[in-house]
Amino acid sequence: MNNHRATARQLAQEAIAAGHPLEWFEQLYAQALSEGVSVPWADHVPNPNLIELFQKIDGRFSFGQRALKVGCGLGDDAEWLSGLGFDVTAFDISPTAISVCESRFPNSKVMYITRDLFQAPDNWSGAFDLVLESYTLQVLPPELRAKALKQISEFVLPGGYLMLITRLRGDSEAIGSMPWPLAQREIDTLKSQGFVERYSEDYIDDEQPAVRRFRGCYQREA
Repeated sequence: MNNHRATARQLAQEAIAAGHPLEWFEQLYAQALSEGVSVPWADHVPNPNLIELFQKIDGRFSFGQRALKVGCGLGDDAEWLSGLGFDVTAFDISPTAISVCESRFPNSKVMYITRDLFQAPDNWSGAFDLVLESYTLQVLPPELRAKALKQISEFVLPGGYLMLITRLRGDSEAIGSMPWPLAQREIDTLKSQGFVERYSEDYIDDEQPAVRRFRGCYQREA
């Protein structure tokens, strides 16, 4: 049942062993384009967990606000946000992924950018009303996640929001294989970084097999 993740897991393992833990994303998207291998998180539709989260926190946003999609993949979530009226910037470390976004959505209002999270432009700091991170942290090696979450949180302007969707595990539960679920204590570091939790949910989704997930909305203190 996990065969669609086999290539991604192999590429991730090899890249981490070689000391280049982020290189496998471009390798995966390039092989998906040229060889048809599976990108496990690319369903070519907006993430239903994101749509449900927006329904639960309805009313916090207004037309024209700036949004940033972290690790945009093939663009479906970014396009969905744009359809709600956000001024969306979406980035991914994979040039191939960004090229596919531009091909899929040639008339898009979204600004698609190839960018490494850890080499973000200075003018992104505190620049966005909404930052969306879904399924990116869980495919980063655990030793990079604290740094990544802090970087992501710094994109949010004072009074703005960070929305987070990820796999979740118990604090004493083994981390397993990629995608590596986050522990609640990792997510809770946001509270010590100037964020107030406005909504959170630890739930079991309806996938087969079912997956334990977390989704939450955090507001940066003004």
